[in-house]
Amino acid sequence: MTADRIILGVTLVLAALYFWATQQIPSLEIGDPLGPKAFPRLLGIGLLLTAALLAGEMWKARHEKPAPAEPGSMVHYLVVGGVAVWTWLYFYSFEPLGFIIATVLYLLGLTGYFNRGKWIANVSTAILFPVFTYLMFTKGLGVSLARGVLPF
Repeated sequence: MTADRIILGVTLVLAALYFWATQQIPSLEIGDPLGPKAFPRLLGIGLLLTAALLAGEMWKARHEKPAPAEPGSMVHYLVVGGVAVWTWLYFYSFEPLGFIIATVLYLLGLTGYFNRGKWIANVSTAILFPVFTYLMFTKGLGVSLARGVLPF
């Protein structure tokens, strides 16, 4: 419970500093109608929403006794190492394969391991998330992402 409070406090301080730093970005009179502050503001709002979700979970679990911590086994270290290697492969394949294909493969690997047996949810998440994210960045925000082997 104490760790949750520390994380909540750090997240709120980080969000406040992030919003302050966003206000320091100079606004241009010409160019993008959204301006350079739009995306940083969205990230700041995301930080605040994350803090609100954590606060809600803390409020809901305030009367529950925490489970005793178990010592880490070698399997846990192997899983963390595997995720780190898988993430490195994702970063390495990002440019040649492109955002959509690399992210689909990355998410399929992670959801296939951590959410075993739920292939419909895993495949739909692994495909829909990168496609919608790609469209949001390229069409909505005008940010170009790695195309890779795809023609668009």
